[in-house]
Amino acid sequence: MRPEHIRVPALPPQPDPDHSDCRAVASVLARIGDKWTVLVIMTLTGGPRRFNELKRMINGISQRMLTLTLRGIERDGLVTRTIYPTIPPRVDYELTDLGRGLAEPIKALGEWAFSHLSEIQGARSRFDGRNGE
Repeated sequence: MRPEHIRVPALPPQPDPDHSDCRAVASVLARIGDKWTVLVIMTLTGGPRRFNELKRMINGISQRMLTLTLRGIERDGLVTRTIYPTIPPRVDYELTDLGRGLAEPIKALGEWAFSHLSEIQGARSRFDGRNGE
């Protein structure tokens, strides 16, 4: 065998045996698939908002759930939190570049859901009728 025959084609990457890649993606999808996260991100597409503005604009969200949602998406790098040293302190939340990049797919998904809502409700009714629910 001559030296020019020692090149071996690269093997495709093997799946991670402990499935950490799946768990990582699942945690991201769980965050962005949460209804409150979707509503907060959609509300912030209009620009920075204060906490109470968000609470008023997102019907049905509790103060605690809004706090937890904002904290989670801030941790994930989707939102920045800016504190202004006024009395009382003013806190603004704004989408980061990463968050703005997510807003488009979320908007598309929301539009798809609204435009197909009657079809989905019809399919559910038919399914429930066949299965005695």
